[in-house]
Amino acid sequence: MSENTVLITGATRGIGRATATAFARKGYRVVVTGRSPEAVAGVVREMRAEGFAVEGETLDVCSIDSARCLAESIARRHEHLDVLVNNAGILPEATASGAVNFAHLGAFTDTLMTNTFGPVNVVEALLPLVRRAPAGHIVNISTEMGSLTEQRNPGSAYYPMVVPGYQASKAALNSLTVGLAKQLAGTGVRVTSVCPGFVATELAPAAADAPTAPADAAQMILAVAESAEATEAGAFVGAAGPIAW
Repeated sequence: MSENTVLITGATRGIGRATATAFARKGYRVVVTGRSPEAVAGVVREMRAEGFAVEGETLDVCSIDSARCLAESIARRHEHLDVLVNNAGILPEATASGAVNFAHLGAFTDTLMTNTFGPVNVVEALLPLVRRAPAGHIVNISTEMGSLTEQRNPGSAYYPMVVPGYQASKAALNSLTVGLAKQLAGTGVRVTSVCPGFVATELAPAAADAPTAPADAAQMILAVAESAEATEAGAFVGAAGPIAW
């Protein structure tokens, strides 16, 4: 059994669930996290039935206390974390109702709390465990919609899309990737932002017909997590390679 351990946030469905399976098949011990204890338990049960080494932890990424409790629980069982995948994310603007001038303020606030503060909160709690790994890696699941370059490029498929909270949350996450990578330079811990593409998940109604399967997105995340080449300076990468910030 591999001694490598990965923790994935938002791992009870969609990209997170598929990523848990991809890492497990590669021999990792997987820590599945999610807000619902029942959903976490269900995933753990299914994965153990397939013979995978998996553990489950309830986690609300928006709660400082929840993240701290998670870190304490993991530290009791593991000396370190090899990979942390910040996957948990929401897009409530896709279904928010009511007229707005620019942004749905409630959805905007909730989105930044989960998509931006959530990863910061989890990193703050778990970074000591990642730093103890022989070669730790933090992978932040982002999107090309968070690229300021793509938002300003009329030739981009993302140019017509205006989803203020979601785009701002992911642009901020990318900035955090850069800052964290600079702070961790020379420590052996790598940090990467990854855009897995437009994936068929429950994130938004339009995603139901997305061209990328969660399993394919998961394979890309796994490949990036295991690659040292593209992540030396805190890169932002997609299936086709580096993405402009």
